[in-house]
Amino acid sequence: MSQQLISRSADLQKLRDQGYEVSVIDGHLVLSHVPYVTAARQVTYGSLVSTLTLSGDTTTTPDTHVVYFVGETPCSASGAQLDNLINSVVDIQLTLNLAVNFMFSHKPVPSGMYPDYFAKMSTYATILLQEAQALDPDAIAQTFAPITDEDDTSVFNYLDTASSRAGIATVASKLQIGKVAIIGLGGTGAYILDLLAKTPIGEIDLFDGDRFLQHNAFRAPGAPTLDELRCTPYKVDHLAGRYAAMRKGIIPHAVNIDTTNLSELDGTDFAFLAIDDGPAKKIIIAHLESVGIDFIDVGMGIYETNGSLGGLVRTTLSRNDPQSRADARSRISFGDDSTNEYTQNIQIADLNALNAALAVIRFKKHLGFFHDLDVTDTSIYMIDSNAVANEDAA
Repeated sequence: MSQQLISRSADLQKLRDQGYEVSVIDGHLVLSHVPYVTAARQVTYGSLVSTLTLSGDTTTTPDTHVVYFVGETPCSASGAQLDNLINSVVDIQLTLNLAVNFMFSHKPVPSGMYPDYFAKMSTYATILLQEAQALDPDAIAQTFAPITDEDDTSVFNYLDTASSRAGIATVASKLQIGKVAIIGLGGTGAYILDLLAKTPIGEIDLFDGDRFLQHNAFRAPGAPTLDELRCTPYKVDHLAGRYAAMRKGIIPHAVNIDTTNLSELDGTDFAFLAIDDGPAKKIIIAHLESVGIDFIDVGMGIYETNGSLGGLVRTTLSRNDPQSRADARSRISFGDDSTNEYTQNIQIADLNALNAALAVIRFKKHLGFFHDLDVTDTSIYMIDSNAVANEDAA
């Protein structure tokens, strides 16, 4: 991904063509081997780091004039700290692979913004280089180092610059678990996929044996074409194809989980259940419990009253300990209403999306991405009162 981004972005390619050591690490542009002067008036080498603003697989105009610096306090040739360059000492871990020490600020005149990343990074490199060359004329930033192939293990087809721009790449790494299963992709399950697809989970397995029909189009994210609906694809195939444009590792399984294929869930790190078949859910949950898999079950009960809709939306986490398992079972319905012709299964897209959002937020709290002061396994959103009840505290 780094090599492709550099080759397709004229400003990054210009940096490389002119001999700068350029790479992209966790959504950040890194200019390495930049000479600078330490407080001891020694010439050494550091790195400049910038967030990236992208349009697809090419850069756009930088959204900020500041950069980060990896190294000791940069000084002038006389050993005086470069206060006109240093904005602040930060000493932060931007990502798991990238720690920085300083923030630099040097606004170009008159616009205050750099037109591209070549202008931005070369300007900062030149400021440091000039001081270094006053002590060591042989110091260079343009090394024309050999370019090696990079092992791109990212699940994404393009860089996650949202996390890097927000400065939460290290926090986001907590979501890098191996395998998550979504069981049921009718409404809420499809929105769960939409949210999980934007995380660095290694593999997302989709289980649903039903076709994607016209009514599903009004309960799922995105907008299928009429021709797509006429083909009546399986839900999992339709959705996996949609999100394949963004990332790898979404695996469709056009089957319903039952007693014959429960082993398909083995090796899963976490599971989401978004089905309303009580007996099937009971079988699945018993297996998840037996193999020690944490899971979230979602559900809603919507009814019509006086010409409007009311009801509730439930999210229940089941953790691998006896109390949490017992609490979860007391909240989850295992009844079978499929044979009752008078039973309404009302599904509304915004409530499906809300149920999915609450479930994914609970999942992220479970992994430590979100802070969780009141650790509860079940939350219930009540439509008419716009209230959320937290129950089953850990």
